[in-house]
Amino acid sequence: MSAGIAAIFKKKFGGVQEILSQQKKTGDVAVLKRENRYVYYLISKDKYFHKPTYGNLQKSLEAMKIHCQNNAVTCVSMPKIGCGLDRLDWSKVSTMLEEVFEDTDVNIIVYTL
Repeated sequence: MSAGIAAIFKKKFGGVQEILSQQKKTGDVAVLKRENRYVYYLISKDKYFHKPTYGNLQKSLEAMKIHCQNNAVTCVSMPKIGCGLDRLDWSKVSTMLEEVFEDTDVNIIVYTL
């Protein structure tokens, strides 16, 4: 959480100890509750200096989907996850997002920073 969007979220939302206490593994999602919204941290790599795999990203997105469904979340805003410093291909990630959330009422809004 020292670079990219994670560093920005760390500064804005804090909660590093709260995230660590959840003891999530690669392929999971850590969740912070802030006022009337959730902040999702997709755990897509084992170490901060590793690069995520598409498989681990998909598992994290599936975990986020389950949390959204269980908590009546209908809108998620995010950057082009994994496609900045981690160099994943946005066309693949975008397709993955569509496939993971296609059977839900969750609206995904993607922003470019």
